[in-house]
Parts: sequence; structure tokens; C-alpha cells
Amino acid sequence: MQNSLKSLCVTTALVALSPLYPLVSYAQTMTTVAKPLSSNPNTAAKGSADPRAFLDEIDGAEAMKWVLAHNQTTLDRLSKDPRFAQSQAEALDILQATDRIAYPSFAHKGMVQNFWQDADHVHGIWRQTTWDSYKTATPAWDTILDIDALSKAEGKNWVYEGADCLAPDYTRCLISLSDGGKDANVIREFDITTKSFIAGGFDLPEGKQSVTWRDADTVYVTREWTPGDVTASSYAYITKALKRGQSLDQATEIFRGTKADVSAGRYVLRNIDGSYVMDMSYRGIDFFHTEQMFYVDGKAVALPLPTSSSFAGYMQGQAIYTLKEDWTSAGGKAFKTGAVLVFDLKKALAKPAALEPTLLFQPDAHQSVEGLSQTRNRLVLNLLNNVTSEVWSYQYSDGKWSSKKLDLPSNSAIAVTSTDDQSDRVLVSVSSFLIPATLVMVDAASGRSETLKSSPARFNAEGLQVQQFWAKSKDGTQVPYFLVARKDIPLDGTTPVILNAYGGFEVSMTPSYSGTIGKLWLEKGGAYVLANIRGGGEFGPAWHEAGLKTKRQNIYNDFQAVAEDLIARKITTPRHLGIMGGSNGGLLMGVQLTQRPDLWNAVDVQVPLLDMVNYTHMSAGASWQGEYGDPNDPVEGAFLRSISPYHNVKAGVAYPEPLFETSTKDDRVGPVHARKMAALFEEMGLPFYYYENTEGGHAAASNLPERARRYAIDYTYFMQKLMDK
Repeated sequence: MQNSLKSLCVTTALVALSPLYPLVSYAQTMTTVAKPLSSNPNTAAKGSADPRAFLDEIDGAEAMKWVLAHNQTTLDRLSKDPRFAQSQAEALDILQATDRIAYPSFAHKGMVQNFWQDADHVHGIWRQTTWDSYKTATPAWDTILDIDALSKAEGKNWVYEGADCLAPDYTRCLISLSDGGKDANVIREFDITTKSFIAGGFDLPEGKQSVTWRDADTVYVTREWTPGDVTASSYAYITKALKRGQSLDQATEIFRGTKADVSAGRYVLRNIDGSYVMDMSYRGIDFFHTEQMFYVDGKAVALPLPTSSSFAGYMQGQAIYTLKEDWTSAGGKAFKTGAVLVFDLKKALAKPAALEPTLLFQPDAHQSVEGLSQTRNRLVLNLLNNVTSEVWSYQYSDGKWSSKKLDLPSNSAIAVTSTDDQSDRVLVSVSSFLIPATLVMVDAASGRSETLKSSPARFNAEGLQVQQFWAKSKDGTQVPYFLVARKDIPLDGTTPVILNAYGGFEVSMTPSYSGTIGKLWLEKGGAYVLANIRGGGEFGPAWHEAGLKTKRQNIYNDFQAVAEDLIARKITTPRHLGIMGGSNGGLLMGVQLTQRPDLWNAVDVQVPLLDMVNYTHMSAGASWQGEYGDPNDPVEGAFLRSISPYHNVKAGVAYPEPLFETSTKDDRVGPVHARKMAALFEEMGLPFYYYENTEGGHAAASNLPERARRYAIDYTYFMQKLMDK
């Protein structure tokens, strides 16, 4: 029953670091000069054979032999450092701590549900309890589904990906399970009352698919019905109605997009109580533009809003949209980018050309709308203001909207974790870099709040402080960043610093508490920096737009400006400066490795894109042309080649020793980017670390022990590079 917005593309890795052993030195030479290579994609003749093509076959025998050999080399090198085992154990203790907050979601009839993993439940359990019991120190949890037991019984590495339960009873649920963490999943019908999968119920085989309830005996299924029925981005575009008892080949087609779409599908719009309103469909033109239809009496109707706008909710007959670009209505009313608009949906569908929305909220240059969710009677807006959170409650009554700011801690990261469709209760998690997470229940109508749970401190924050600075980018843009470090930090350039950023897809990076960073890095004298570079959503759509396609160098210049500002302030030097990022942030790391190898001594490149000339043919890469551009376009293609890390490793240049990390079962970005970059480094005589988790999907870890091992790899590497003499 939780209502929240979901990021489509990205995964940001958590971090953990090991304590320093000052008497043991594992420091490596800072840089090694690359030797010439005839098959370097930067210099090889057009059309020449690719000597690394065998790595394209994800599960191929030769490719996996290469992967396992390099995994073993990396583990052999790092595990000899005594900090490796200790960091792995300490990270696992934090991840599996039984006193951490069990974040609940509101369920039906006064229940709350939670998915939980710990040392005894590696795959996890889906469980529930009453609201009154949850508020006690020791809730009486009742297990609904044991994923460990299911995995053992079926011989699978199942990763639970959620449940879609049908209103109004919410007892029949569509359970999504991924084998090893892939985006592709299987979907099975489950009965909460009997705690069992339903014999003869809906049971969909593995695929990149979406399924939504139409009614108790009908689901809409969007999937690859026959081989090849996918877009160039590897997503489905054909939706069929599947009746209870039917086999897949008996389903009836009700919607079809095109192969040129990113993805397409048909689904159901419901009221907050779960009652049916109408059917809707979408065609993803690119990652940021969608053609949307509403079905009125069987007829498809479009609204005259920009295809970049987002349908964000439906409340008491009012449609809620957010704008990603300036727009003027037919009546001449101008609305600015970032605006939240509301209007009577059925009236608008009756006369689309006459649509005249009401402005609900307009962010200023320092604000962005992070999310919209609903309670039974309220619309809840999560807002960023100078990269700190605010939450506002909106009421619709007698044809008018009113709002009030909810009384929550300032200068914090506030995440709405669940909203109740049977009351106006909202659960929020409140934290900051140095303050552990607190779970607060706030009534969106009255504003009354109650602290429910608090996570204990995982590290000693005494003597630490958080500062926000601004760095001037190459074009003069001021770029904010947070520095978490000791108050008495020496300004002599010797502080080990890890700099993290993302810079893409309008994803905001906000201050939040990490026990692993604090315990295993900050306590040991390291500093952590989070940069709010362009491409993200920290200051709304314009901040993102400033880094799109051929403007993407702004993102990389911003990141370099933050590094240079840290050096100018004498906080650190390149010898002690390391960087890390995952997914799109992994591309950021690859670009920094090749553009400014002089600025870093450690570069952690996680689940990355690196071949930007061929990325559209790799996994789901074609879907991101709206972000990166088209390699086949003369202008965009030339720019992509100029920044593509795989095409810009040059002979005679000295590079720091990077760490490349990926996952065999990552079917979103895929492991080939990291594999080929590492192989190129190897052939050019450049040292590197490589680790490919054979499970885990795009998160590169499917359970807590795998994540702890990843942290041990990551931050043993960082300590050797940045802390050791």
C-alpha cells in the first residue's frame, strides 16, 4: 500500500571501510604508464577484429574462465591484508544488526509488513504484525513467506522483489522473484491468508515483465510473448489480458507499442482505496519522454501536455503532473519547469484541448520536487531545498487546495517510506551524515508526529562535523558539496578523502547516515565527500538538463572542480584522494580515470558503463539515449567517442590503479563494459583490480554477506591506496 516514486535506472552502492593497520604497508605505485597496443579501440583500424569479443558472451566458458581467474587474483591480493577479514566482519555486523530499524509499510486492516534479512535469514523473510505490536520494543512478527526456505526447496538464489496485492482485501498478491538479482523475474500468485502460492493461480515464467491486476480473475501482462518481441532496449512493448486458468498462449492482446519505443504497456489507474478508475497506456519514446493515453469508454484519449511531463498521482478526481520543461496551455497560461500541476481528470479527458491546470507548487532555483505520495485524504510532497529535505501536506476540499509544512527535523535527509491509504499517517525516515536514522510517524492532516524507532549509533561521531562548500566549475557554475571530516582536520593535504557523486538521470544525492562509512572510515581519520554535480536532480530539471547529451562534459568538469577545491583548501592531495561511483556514477569514474588521471590515487568503478560508442547494443543501453545521446548521430556520436573511457585509454599516459567491479547477472548495464576495460588495461600493461560477483544483478550483491564482501574489497583497496605510506 506504499505509494512512492521509483528510480528506473540506477543503483548507488553503499560503502564500508576497514580500520587502518599502521604497521603494515600495502601502498602501490601511484601511476603506471600505458604501453602502445595495436588493438586499442582508440587507435585500431575501423572494422578490425575485436580481440576481446569473447567477453561479450555473458556466461560463455572462455569469458567465465577469464572472470574467475581475475576474481581470484583480486581476492588473493586483497585478502592477504589483515584489514580485509576484519572489515568484512565489521561490515556484516552492521548490515545484520538485529537492532536496526525494521522499516514497515502500511498494510490492510491495521497491519504493517516488512522484508527482513539477517544472519539467520540470508535471502530474507516477508513478515507482518499489527500496528500496535510494531510500536513496541519487540514486535510479534508473523512470517508470510520465507525466501530462504523457498530458495532451498527450489535450488534457486531467489531475491524477493516485492508484492502487488489486490484491493480491497489485499490477500491475493503477485510475488516477484529474481534469480540472483536480475531485472528479469518470475511472478507467482500468493495467498497471504494461507501463506502459500496458489495452485493453478497466475504463474509467469522468467522475463523482463510487468504485471498489474485488472480484477480478481484478470491481469495485464507486458512481456516478451515470442522471441524477439522486445524493443532495442530489451524491454517488452506488447500487453495482453490474461484470465485465470488461461495459458500464456491464450492471452488476448490489448495494447501494442513499437520496437522503436524504450518500452510500452497498458495498466490500471485506481483510487486510493484500490477501486478501478480507468485503463492507461504508455509508450516510452525515450527515457525522458512518454506518450500517454487514457481509455474512456474504450477510446484512447491523450492530453496536450509535454511528453516530458510525468503523471504523478490521482487524488479525489484530480490528476497530478510534474513538468520537466516550460509549457504554455492553450489558454495562454505559462508554467515553468519543475511545476506541480493539478486538474480534474475526467473533465480534461472530455475536452482535452481546453485543459487549463492549476499550479500546485513551483520550486525556485534552489529547490526540487523529490517525490509525491498519497494518504487517504492528503497529497504528500517531498521537497529538497539546498539539498536538505522538507515534507509538505496538501489537502483538496471544496474545489481548492491548501498546504502546510510538516514539522520534521531541518537540515536532514527525509525519506517517505510508507503512506497509509486507510488514514493520513505517513512514515518517514530522518537522518543526516552524523545522526542515525529515526523512524517518525506524522499525521499529514493534523501535523502531529511520533518517534517510533531509532537506530543506535554505529560509530563515534564526537569530533566530527559536516560542512557544505561550493566549488566553481569551468563555466563558472557554483557546485555544492558536503565534507564530513574531523573538526581539527589538518590543512596540510594529508587527509585520505573518498569523493562520491552520481551526476545523471535527475537523481539527487542527499546527506544520510551510513554506519559503515562512519565506523570503518571516519573513525580512522578518513574524510568523506558527497558532490551534488549537474546531471542530478538536486536543483530540479534544469540541473539535470545542464548535463544532458553533448552538455555532459559539464558533469565531469563539476566533479573535477570539487576535487580541485578540496586540494586548494589543503584538505587533501591527489596522493590521498580516491573516488567511487556506480552505474552512471561508474561512467563518471571511468571518465575521471581517463580525463584526469593526475587527480586521483584510487578509482573505484562500480557496475559501470564504459564503452559509450557501443553502449546502445549492450544490455538495456538503448533505453538511455535520452540521457547520453545517439552514437550514430554525427554530433552526439563524436562527443560520446571523445568521453568514452574505453576509447580514451592512451599509450604513454600514467594512470592510477583502478578497481573495476561488476556482476555477471547484471542484465541492466551488463558486465561487458567492466570486463573489456579491465582486459584493455591488462593488454596495455596497466595494473588494476577486477571483481565480478556472479550473483547480485545491477546491485552487484544479492544478500548481506555478499554486500559485506564487496565492502571488504572496496575499502581494503581504498585504505591501501589512500592511507598507507
